[in-house]
Amino acid sequence: MRPLRRTALAVTAACSALCLGLAGAVAPAAAGPPSFLQPQPGGSSAGDPYFPLLGATGYDTLTYHLKLDYTPVDAASGDLDAVALMTLRPDVTLSSFNLDLRGLDVSSVRVNGLEAEFTHEYGELTVTPRFPLLKRVPAVVKVTYGGTTGQPRDLGGSLYGWVSTADGAMVVNEPDGAPTWYPVNDDPNDKAVYTFAITVPEGKAAIANGVPVGQPRTRDGRTTYRWFESKPMASYLSTATIGDFDITTTDGPKGLPIIDAIDRDVTPTNRTTSEASLAKQGDMIAFFTDHFGPYPFDSAGGIVDDDSVGYALETQSRAVYSRVAREGTVAHEIAHQWYGNTVSPHRWADIWLNEGFATYAAWMWAEHSGGTTVADSAASVYAIPADNAFWETVMADPGPVDLFAGAVYSRGALTLYELQQTIGEKDFAKLLKAWPRTYRYDAASTADFIALAEKISKQDLDEFFEVWAYTPEKPTSW
Repeated sequence: MRPLRRTALAVTAACSALCLGLAGAVAPAAAGPPSFLQPQPGGSSAGDPYFPLLGATGYDTLTYHLKLDYTPVDAASGDLDAVALMTLRPDVTLSSFNLDLRGLDVSSVRVNGLEAEFTHEYGELTVTPRFPLLKRVPAVVKVTYGGTTGQPRDLGGSLYGWVSTADGAMVVNEPDGAPTWYPVNDDPNDKAVYTFAITVPEGKAAIANGVPVGQPRTRDGRTTYRWFESKPMASYLSTATIGDFDITTTDGPKGLPIIDAIDRDVTPTNRTTSEASLAKQGDMIAFFTDHFGPYPFDSAGGIVDDDSVGYALETQSRAVYSRVAREGTVAHEIAHQWYGNTVSPHRWADIWLNEGFATYAAWMWAEHSGGTTVADSAASVYAIPADNAFWETVMADPGPVDLFAGAVYSRGALTLYELQQTIGEKDFAKLLKAWPRTYRYDAASTADFIALAEKISKQDLDEFFEVWAYTPEKPTSW
């Protein structure tokens, strides 16, 4: 259609020139279509230097609806049949766009109801719709896919992503595990609203983010659980954990539903510890709300799975714990709902803003509960000898292999303690609330944090952060 329109415009211009007696004039060349109509391919990377193949550019994801049908096969694998429906809004007119998906097979892709061409190799799903996607006009993408799940590992060798277990799956994605179970723009900057419909063998339970939608429905020996996370969520915070769970719901502060799930196979000792720790979530939320601002999500809770993953993760609204939930860990994961989930890292180098804040918050809870004071917790970190490898990690740029090094957590918390000593308790208290409020449901960087701290304190903090965040040695004076 566009070439015909250009021809018509040229003929009209020429006729106008002749009618005006300008026979010798040459009709001006017709302008091309406006830039917003000129399609271009989306980018295949979000540009994070730690994970250069991760994420995509050219669009903003608005929603994901994940329809997952899962059956465990053995202790380390399962069968997944799935459909991912996503709504995206192009930043430019797109001729193609990219999604991340690893280890599973794609059978079809439809865009706005029409079959689309696609290629899927090396974890990159490139989709070419039948017609370009216009800038700022939302489009609906449907990906039908599936395969055999396993037990993927991250760069450090830890299990992550969709981890198949004997009774289901433990799903913990940080940093780049989400593509092991659904097609996604796996970039913390591209948050979206999620709904889940998870179908499992009758007798098993499926727990995801947010709140349950209706009651589970069973038909022909299979039960479907539906969940809705109404607040924008980074993909690494999504979960769809499946197993033999006992699920309880209690009321937290202001009627907040606290939904807990404990695997029936955890040991009696771990069950007792987990139940006692999770019972304190309401008090923790009330305490942290006083210091950090309003709780940012529609529900809270924890999932305790009997597995070999070996760590907990702050999946949005409802953290996942491996085998046992201990009080200090629960405080850490609850604090992440503000620091890490409400405001997420702009780049993975900024991970200390997640872990440093959550570690510091756990120190606060310990002091509040009559345990070790924040000052003593900070002193115990600073007491680590200067020649210890702990101090060699660049806290605010640890590299992809050391993303979860001890310094990211403990030196991060120590840095926050020293920042409090530098800018004063009053301004630090303001900063604790301002950080998740300013970047609510967004992502932000270390530079953003420094700028906010300087704005609140009216101090130049460049030297402070150079010493505490970027120098790979123990600070000896400040």
